[in-house]
Amino acid sequence: MIYLIIHSCFFQQETDILLKRKDVSILTNMQKCGVIGVGFVGATCAYTLAVSGLFSEVVLVDMNHKKAEGEAADINHGVSFAKPCFVRAGKYADLAECGLIIIAAGANQKPGETRIELLHRNRVILSSIMEQLTAVNRDAVLLIVSNPVDVLTCMAQQLSGFPAGHVIGSGTVLDTARLKYLVGQKLGVDSRNVHAFIIGEHGDSELAVWSSANISGVDLDDYCRITGVTDPTAMLHQIYENVRDAAYSIIESKGATYYGIGMAVRRIAEAIVRDEHSVLPVSSMIQGHYGVDGICLGLPSIVGKNGVEAVLDIPLSAEELGRLQSSAQKMKALIKQLH
Repeated sequence: MIYLIIHSCFFQQETDILLKRKDVSILTNMQKCGVIGVGFVGATCAYTLAVSGLFSEVVLVDMNHKKAEGEAADINHGVSFAKPCFVRAGKYADLAECGLIIIAAGANQKPGETRIELLHRNRVILSSIMEQLTAVNRDAVLLIVSNPVDVLTCMAQQLSGFPAGHVIGSGTVLDTARLKYLVGQKLGVDSRNVHAFIIGEHGDSELAVWSSANISGVDLDDYCRITGVTDPTAMLHQIYENVRDAAYSIIESKGATYYGIGMAVRRIAEAIVRDEHSVLPVSSMIQGHYGVDGICLGLPSIVGKNGVEAVLDIPLSAEELGRLQSSAQKMKALIKQLH
C-alpha cells in the first residue's frame, strides 16, 4: 500500500512536469487534425491532409454544417485508395484533442481585390473563431491560411494568447513554390533543385531573395550565364512579378486559388507532425530579426512539432533588407490603423 501511494505521488509529479513543458505531442493528439472553414481552400486542404497519410482523423468545422458533412462524405468515399483516415463534420468541441488546427475560414477574395482589403471582412470572422476555439483547446499548433494571412496570424496570436511559435501562417510557402516552379521552367531544371525564397508579406510587398539563390549550390547568376541567359536581371524580375501577381491572374481566370495552397498546407503539416525541423518560409511573430519587431511576416523558419522553433536570418543584400523592412512597416501601419 505504501509503495502504491509513493509510486502514485511520483507519477503525478512527473505528469505535472510534463504538462508544464507545454509539449504539443503530450497534451494533444498529433494524428488528429481540425480544419475550420470548408470553402474552396478549406475543403482542398482537408482533402490533401486526409490522403497524406499523416492523420488518422480530420474534423471539419463550418458555419454551414451541412456543407461540412457533404465534404467529409465526399473525401471519405475515396479514402480506400489512400491511407486509413476518418473525415467527419464536427463542432468546436470536437477540436479539443487536435494537435494541429487549420484556420481557412473567411470571405473569398474578389477579382481585383487585394489581400489587405480582405482584412476588414475577415478579422470579425477570426475573432469569433478564436473565442470558440480557445474555449476547448489551448495547446494545438494553429496554422492560419485565410488572407491577408500575415495580419490575421498576428491577430490570432494576440487573440489566442498561445505561445508565438504555436501560431503560424502559411506565409510565403506557396509564393516560394511558385518562384521555384517558374525559375525551373525558364532554366530547364527540376524545381526541387531551385533554392530561393520569397519573403515578407504574402501579398503585394513580398520580395524575392535573389542574392543567395542557387541551383543545387551553383550561384543563380552563374547558372544563368552557363545556360546562355543574356539578360538574367530582366528575366528574374519578370519571374518575380509573375509570382507576386499569380493569385490575381488565377482568380481572374477561375474565381479562386486552392490547389496550390492545399499542397503547401500539406507540406507544412508534414513538417509539424513528423517533427522534421524543416526550413519553410512560414509567417510567425518576428522579434528582432532584420530590425523588425512585433509583426508576422514570412521568413525562413525551422518548423517542427511545436510550430516555429527558430526564425533564420538568411543573408540579404542592402536592397532586399530595405524592401523587407518596408513590407513590415506596411503591415504595422495597417494594424495600427485598425486599432
